[in-house]
Amino acid sequence: MARTNNPRGLHVKVKKKRGLKASSRRWIERQLNDPYVRQAKADGYRSRAAYKLIEMDDRYKLLKPGQRVVDLGAAPGGWCQVSVERVGSENDDIRVVGIDFLEVDPVSGAEILLMDFLDDEAPDRLMEALGGSPDIVLSDMAAPTIGHRQTDHLRTMHLCEVAADFAVRTLKPGGHFLCKTFQGGTERDLLELLKRNFKAVHHVKPPASRDGSVELYILAKDFKGRRESEAVDAMEDTEAGPLG
Repeated sequence: MARTNNPRGLHVKVKKKRGLKASSRRWIERQLNDPYVRQAKADGYRSRAAYKLIEMDDRYKLLKPGQRVVDLGAAPGGWCQVSVERVGSENDDIRVVGIDFLEVDPVSGAEILLMDFLDDEAPDRLMEALGGSPDIVLSDMAAPTIGHRQTDHLRTMHLCEVAADFAVRTLKPGGHFLCKTFQGGTERDLLELLKRNFKAVHHVKPPASRDGSVELYILAKDFKGRRESEAVDAMEDTEAGPLG
């Protein structure tokens, strides 16, 4: 992050209050002392998560003027804001479309669908709203946690797999896919799918991810295109020979 409004060494503490749980007090303190949270307010972003995309885009040069972008799990809208700025999407030429089952306040230059991405109609609705194949599919989706680490991980990995399948079915050749996951072992099938369909696959943890956070991002760059991918699959099947 280029700048911070937090004077060096300043730490805000929240006093103990009757009825305020210790966990809630710690969360409030963390928010008050997080320079990314304060900078998001100063810069007009919906959340600190905007800086995760900014940092990853600054490093890998993903978003370019004129591109079309799909944002899966768009709430509260920070990634849509960054995407609009960087691709130059405008209200009369929408190039950024988001989707979330949570209501999102309007983002100028973006269209945000209020529906669950897992709904059968969601992919077609996204493509219709975008008006063409996306150059980039972003996914910051995460399943609501239930406190059981393995179950939470599996539920989020399912969202990653569905997002990756959508990316492979819709992206333009040369396009990119960026998806949030969690440390603890990326599923082998997902990595194999991405390596088969993209020229490069990276694991990325941007500086804006909080210390101690287990979140991690998978970046798949340079989609090979459906014809080339299908040819590779067919060749692999032929080399494997008949089962039996």
